[in-house]
Amino acid sequence: MLLYVHIPFCHRVCPYCSFYKHTPGDTPIGAFVTAVVKEAGVRLGQLGEKPRTLYLGGGTPSMLSPTHLRRLFEGLNEQLDLSSLEEVTMEANPATFDLEKARLFTELGVRRISLGIQSFTPHVLKTLGREHSAEEAAAAVEILREAGMPGVNIDLMFAIPGQSEADWRQTLETTIALKPDHVSAYNLTYEEDTAFFESLRRGEVRESEDTNANHFLLADEMLRGAGFDHYETSNYARPGHRSSHNRGYWRGEDYVGLGPSAVSTLDGARTRNVPDTAEYVRMISSIGNATVESEQLDAGQRRLERIALMLRTDEGIPLALLEGPPPATLLDHGLAEIHGDRLILTRAGIPLVDPIAAELA
Repeated sequence: MLLYVHIPFCHRVCPYCSFYKHTPGDTPIGAFVTAVVKEAGVRLGQLGEKPRTLYLGGGTPSMLSPTHLRRLFEGLNEQLDLSSLEEVTMEANPATFDLEKARLFTELGVRRISLGIQSFTPHVLKTLGREHSAEEAAAAVEILREAGMPGVNIDLMFAIPGQSEADWRQTLETTIALKPDHVSAYNLTYEEDTAFFESLRRGEVRESEDTNANHFLLADEMLRGAGFDHYETSNYARPGHRSSHNRGYWRGEDYVGLGPSAVSTLDGARTRNVPDTAEYVRMISSIGNATVESEQLDAGQRRLERIALMLRTDEGIPLALLEGPPPATLLDHGLAEIHGDRLILTRAGIPLVDPIAAELA
């Protein structure tokens, strides 16, 4: 089982992000931390099972003050003993910590930081609404190393409006020079309820499949060439640094989500917490849970999800998940191969994972 904690606070809201988030505003962060710790106690107590990984996402977890971070981690540690977990990951923004705070991360039990850099090109950072400069982003990686952080992931994004192939190449070159343990390179998607989606709808920006493919293949070539394993469509790792938490999602493991808007899936039952921080705090304080949506996934839905997620990985999918033999066109065109009892996409097929998954479903 996996455990996810959603920290919804951000100093500013990026125009491409569709996750539930907001500036601190009128919600006391201390009250939020108390609610998360209480929810952890209730949920984990009901399950009688301890998670094997912990992931704190957002939002921007690293913007919490040292006092709030200590309260959060000490409260969680009482419920699950962080030292016994396989992996403890926290998302961080380069503009939200210095060396002293980075040392606090390691002291509290964080063993992996996922650093939201997105680009090392100034004009692209401006387009994305990021707070940090390229220099601050590079310095943040060095700070984490000096603080003794065992694992550092750099999050990048490509096919951004105004981003040239040269811009993307320069970002990849800078990333490789910083020697992170892991790189996540995501194709920008235009999600509803974001400023970027509205720009796309108004025709101010356009999506280009050619740009998406060219940027994807450039990242694949450069990162593989630098010694990274390309183990999931958007993820690259040095040996021994694959994300255990994310691999659990892709393999269909159960997970519990804490915090506003967080989703849980246990034995096919999927629930979602209220996507409102103030209401989340009120509900946890009064009734001990903040669930507002629930559904039971049937066998067909679970099968489709497993295909869509596992096909993205270098492990591929068990042939047993398919309703019949795999389409001959995938094999004939070199988009997939059969290895033992599994269907695995080739380098040519990886960029087409979504339409291939839809075909197999």
